[in-house]
Amino acid sequence: MNRRTLLASAAALALTAMLPALPAMAQGTPIPEGEKLKVGFIYVGPVGDGGWSYQHDLGRKAIEAHYGDRIETSYIENVPEGADAERALTQLALAGNKLIFATSFGFMDAVINTAAKFPDVRFEHATGYKRAENVATYDARFYEGRAVLGTIAGMMTKTNKVGFIGSFPIPEVMQGINSTFIHLRKVNPDVELKVVWAYTWFDPAKEADAASALLAEGVDVILQHTDSTAPLAKLQEKGGIGFGQASDMAAFKPTPRVSAIIDNWEPYYIKRVGEVLDGTWASHGVWLGIKDGEVGIGEITEAVPAEVKAAAEAMRDQIAGGYHPFTGPLNKQDGSAWLAEGQTPTDEELASMDFFVEGITAQIPR
Repeated sequence: MNRRTLLASAAALALTAMLPALPAMAQGTPIPEGEKLKVGFIYVGPVGDGGWSYQHDLGRKAIEAHYGDRIETSYIENVPEGADAERALTQLALAGNKLIFATSFGFMDAVINTAAKFPDVRFEHATGYKRAENVATYDARFYEGRAVLGTIAGMMTKTNKVGFIGSFPIPEVMQGINSTFIHLRKVNPDVELKVVWAYTWFDPAKEADAASALLAEGVDVILQHTDSTAPLAKLQEKGGIGFGQASDMAAFKPTPRVSAIIDNWEPYYIKRVGEVLDGTWASHGVWLGIKDGEVGIGEITEAVPAEVKAAAEAMRDQIAGGYHPFTGPLNKQDGSAWLAEGQTPTDEELASMDFFVEGITAQIPR
């Protein structure tokens, strides 16, 4: 499996998420002027995927532009999870990289194992939850962006059938599907959400097939939690609208791509490189969203009616102002109570989400 592969159990994730955070511990002294900091990255897909890995590589380019001759960067792309990831991380560490970003959930154990062998190297792991003195984690609240795109989708569908291409049924993806559905129904009580599982993060052929399957069911709007532009290409061919995933996917503007969730890693990468340079880097775990600028909403194009654009922008601004996309009353798919009126979930609850909310008819693969 690719990035953020299935967890052994959601309960294990929840337990880990509830453990006390590690105390902040600075890792070393400042990098002297004239000495370059070497920074390495590993990507689960190609840098040209147009989505997830592409967006992380923009972050790498941003730190080069920001720090100039003070740093030197390198990357290894198309790294499978498992033993290959540990080999790639070891290769970067042996090459003298003192800060390494591992940009896939499934790299987690490889990061922890490699970090134990190189205690003088700082590691940053995207979307993970295991930390150590020299391992930090960082994540984005993608479900916030789904609330905005769900608003657009619910108001623009003509068939009242919206599709979602899921990768793997892990908490991050479950959050996105649930947030999409909740906000579809807020603006369109008659809408249905169809879910197809691609069981991949980056495989254009499989993603195109998933889009075709949804279109065959009468769907005219598709969201995706996979990395390629193949679903948008299929929509361009067959009709319907969709959204950029992780990156703007601007080549498909003004339609079928009518907006996007954009993962903006650049400020975080610039900040963390600076902390290594000045000797203040510390292990931590962060989960940032729209208000922090880490989750962005791409341009809403002229293909979107003015009232729909206004509703989507209002939702974006409400989230930035404190609205939580999961605000009760909300039930689980089986009708059991989840959140009471006005109640919101804890981050630990979201980090272990393994259910659909009431109204979704799709089944979760087990």
